[in-house]
Amino acid sequence: MFFIVIFRKKFKSRSGDTVRLRELLNEGLKRVEARLKETSRDKELSPEELEEVKSSVAYGCIKYADLSHNRTNDYIFSFDKMLDDRGNTAAYLLYANTRIRSIARSANVTTEALRKAAKTTVVQLDHPAEWKLAKCILRFPEVITKVLDDLLLHTLCEYLYELTTTFTEFYDKCYCIEKDKTTGAIVKINMSRLLLCEATAQVIASTFFILGIKPLDKM
Repeated sequence: MFFIVIFRKKFKSRSGDTVRLRELLNEGLKRVEARLKETSRDKELSPEELEEVKSSVAYGCIKYADLSHNRTNDYIFSFDKMLDDRGNTAAYLLYANTRIRSIARSANVTTEALRKAAKTTVVQLDHPAEWKLAKCILRFPEVITKVLDDLLLHTLCEYLYELTTTFTEFYDKCYCIEKDKTTGAIVKINMSRLLLCEATAQVIASTFFILGIKPLDKM
């Protein structure tokens, strides 16, 4: 038997002293909408996009808050911590994923162009941050095998967070697109680094699918 503590109240898995799932999900939707309005992000979204973001973030955060903890241990459930867009939360991961996906679009490079480039472009790993990201990507099969062996999904969540933060470090240090400082026109596209971005995005997409989290194009 284990306990999830919600709002400092024990959520017992084998008794009737529980919070209904519908109430939990509805509360998540309300809080996500409030956070979007607080940051004025709701003004940048169409009504349809707003509903999509609300459901994806709310449901994803609730799932991730549960799955990112070792299922054999108790933990305190906090909406404020769950919806934080910093740290190991679904909100942060969803936002980071939309940013990764936008890189190729900002360079006007299509998915088809990336697929063609993957067949002919040699990925150069000259910078330490490139090496670090590439090695993190290659650990994905190893992590999946471990999860299949012990059925502890928090290991996958830890890997996903590590991959995302490793990518952020890479992106901060390695330019994928160079633009003219005066005109903003694209001067150079580093296809090797764009392919690292795409590989990262594909691994994140696979991980989201396993965890039941719906990615977003805009957030």
